[in-house]
Amino acid sequence: MYDVIILGAGAAGLMCALTAGQRGRRVLLVDHADRAGKKILISGGGRCNFTNIATAPDRYLSANPHFAKSALGRYTPRDFLDLVERHGIKWHEKTLGQLFCDGSAAQIVEMLLGECAIGGVEIWLGHAATVEHGDGRYRIECGGRSASAPALVIATGGPSIPKMGATGFAYDLARRFGLKVVEPRPALVPLTLAADQALFRELSGVSTDVVARAGKAAFREAALFTHRGLSGPAILQASSYWRHGEPVEIDLLPDAPRGWLPAAKRARPRATLRRVLAERLPDRLAETLAEQLALPGELVGATDRTLEEAERRLAAWRFLPNGTEGFAKAEVTVGGIATADLSSQTMEARRVPGLYAIGEAVDVTGWLGGYNFQWAWASGWAAGMAV
Repeated sequence: MYDVIILGAGAAGLMCALTAGQRGRRVLLVDHADRAGKKILISGGGRCNFTNIATAPDRYLSANPHFAKSALGRYTPRDFLDLVERHGIKWHEKTLGQLFCDGSAAQIVEMLLGECAIGGVEIWLGHAATVEHGDGRYRIECGGRSASAPALVIATGGPSIPKMGATGFAYDLARRFGLKVVEPRPALVPLTLAADQALFRELSGVSTDVVARAGKAAFREAALFTHRGLSGPAILQASSYWRHGEPVEIDLLPDAPRGWLPAAKRARPRATLRRVLAERLPDRLAETLAEQLALPGELVGATDRTLEEAERRLAAWRFLPNGTEGFAKAEVTVGGIATADLSSQTMEARRVPGLYAIGEAVDVTGWLGGYNFQWAWASGWAAGMAV
């Protein structure tokens, strides 16, 4: 007999468990994996990008863009950073507000498990759970053991990175209780290109600073050409907003002033386009773009209008991806348990008393760079304070 059972010992589940446990609740935390926090351990190249100091609600995707405001406003990056510093974990800030451990992501998992121990949280690992509900209690069977509680928290995440054991269990369980699910799709994921854009596949391994646009969203970071298509931080960010059949536009020279190519012609009329591009871009990329633009050999042989059109193409080069690399390579999932069915204050299902959903299982998805961890901490804390 417990006060709350939490399914999923990832970032959100651990935060919920330690918060509820330290409030005096009797907590059972369950996960089918053989250890807690497996996704945390591989995050940030093993150093865990555990939050972002620039966290704001407008950096999250959701059918209800206002839903995340309450939890994010009540449990902030500073709150989590206080916990990290209290445990003596050294950290550093990288670009764009991203905070990482100096050492290992294992320190974050150990910290969370230590806090769970302070709260007397019981943890069952290594077995999948079956769930039943009746008479106001949730009952689970797990590895030959059974437990029940008046509150159940779904914290099993989405289907991204299935090799880590990720599944759509959260959605199946939510539907059983009558909750709607916004169609999940891979996010923060590389994009693939069709055969007619194979020329760019020959650039595999080439990276450059760009502005990538999908829909109304634009991100300035590095883009990476791969043997299958496009990747790198700018592309991963744009992928969350990309829809099948839509183009992705890339500004390949975001710092180039308007009119720079005609100016280059006047300054160095005998220079080739490839040469002037190579001064701003990696050689292989400069060569490919020059071939694609197919200008006459020397800049002096092109009219200003022709050079201005080349500028426009370089500032908004259109790629038409034919798909993504799927949940196998996706860092997170867009979509999930519909926020319309949940309280933004407590994460409790509006029509199912005692049922909560948090973290990636919910239709709230952050940008790349620690935002999804901050949503896990914030939503886990909100539910942990409510159960």
